[in-house]
Amino acid sequence: MLFEKSIDTSKPLSYIYFAEQFSNVFEKTCYNCYSDTVIFCIGTDRSTGDCLGPLVGHKLRDIKIENVHIFGSLDEPVHAKNLSFYLEKLNSFKNPFVIAIDACLGKTDRIGYINIKEGPLCPGAGLNKKLPSVGNLSITGIVNVGGFMEVMVLQNTRLSIVMNMANIIAGGIRHCFWKRRKGSSLIQSSTLYDFN
Repeated sequence: MLFEKSIDTSKPLSYIYFAEQFSNVFEKTCYNCYSDTVIFCIGTDRSTGDCLGPLVGHKLRDIKIENVHIFGSLDEPVHAKNLSFYLEKLNSFKNPFVIAIDACLGKTDRIGYINIKEGPLCPGAGLNKKLPSVGNLSITGIVNVGGFMEVMVLQNTRLSIVMNMANIIAGGIRHCFWKRRKGSSLIQSSTLYDFN
């Protein structure tokens, strides 16, 4: 059964809950056989509702962890027109684990929820665009209501909702990688000083 979890960002301690759930699914699905981790931050900075991915990429751009790569930021967004170019770039890695991040539309009572799930996401599905699916693990943020005039809805989305979700997602990913890095350095040091 595939892992899927939703986090309500309006609730207290939502950052901690997201970080915990993301760490759980990442540890469960990212095995040692993967050569690199590529974080695919999909969206455009030209639309408030669709800038969730680029904002997360912008906040993670200075992450300095070996074999972790960020595709998509405010300066260089990954969107419908260049998605295939960035998917081609994945071929330069031996066996990458891809985390895909994108905004999406949903029901009124689900606005502000972040969904984490095993498996790929389909970029542009809310706007009826047929684009290749991407990701071993996907994170979507429900930024507004879907079902009618989606382009206008995305352009009239509140930046505060998107920014709050971007902070939680970027912070949770940083925390997960920090924990992994700290854990591996502890294992290395205990191996170095194993006197048994």
